[in-house]
Amino acid sequence: MSEIARIADQLHRAFYGEAWHGPSVLELLRQVSAERAAAHPLSSAHSVWEVVNHITAWKRAIPVRLRGTAIELSGEQDWPPVSDASAAAWERALRELETAHADLEAAVRLLPDSRLTDPVAGRDYDVYFMLHGLVQHDLYHAGQIAVLKKG
Repeated sequence: MSEIARIADQLHRAFYGEAWHGPSVLELLRQVSAERAAAHPLSSAHSVWEVVNHITAWKRAIPVRLRGTAIELSGEQDWPPVSDASAAAWERALRELETAHADLEAAVRLLPDSRLTDPVAGRDYDVYFMLHGLVQHDLYHAGQIAVLKKG
């Protein structure tokens, strides 16, 4: 198995399931209602929905970086606000998350291993470091979602 295939497998597991650490992002989001997703059980923390929007934003940004364009997200690009807390909007947010992940995973699977040592435009690290960071990003936010669901 190539290193890209291993990384793509870890991305897949962290997002869809069968991850070693526990529930994946999507496993944690199953059966979360719009009301629960929009809630702020911890006053100083983001809501589940805000975390979903943030994860989606980065899943869209990384393929841009893989194409050689320097991109940084800040403010509302990094943490898109929830402007409509309806059930339909929550379903759209979940679909957008899944689509962004599928597109990202497909882009990663197309990379040759030789790209892993390429520098990332505008950053001081390579593609290998960025892709592993992306897996870690999903796992970190999966942990947040798990805590927020208990609140």
